Amino acid sequence: MDEQMSQEVLGTVQGIAGGRAEEWKMAEPPGEDQPEPTRTLEAESANDLSRFGRFVGLSALPGDREALRRSAVALLAPDDVLADLDSLPEGVTYSTVTEIWAALGRGSADRLPE
Repeated sequence: MDEQMSQEVLGTVQGIAGGRAEEWKMAEPPGEDQPEPTRTLEAESANDLSRFGRFVGLSALPGDREALRRSAVALLAPDDVLADLDSLPEGVTYSTVTEIWAALGRGSADRLPE
């Protein structure tokens, strides 16, 4: 009896694939009355925001167009990122990368990628 029980839990104890999963540990699928999961930004847009954010130094925030551009130049930003920063309105201070992204007309400042 002990040998049989030890074989039943061997996969769980040793972490071997194919171990038995207990039904109560398995995720339950969403019900028919549950909404479909949505993303706030498409994957490509989220990647663009991430790429853009790499060239906005945290030390430049909060900052205006000139401070953001100086930081981007120091971080060796590509020409398209510098052009985006140059297109920002003068005299406006931005606190976050998503605020800058929204000012460029690429997304909403209050919604982050998932």
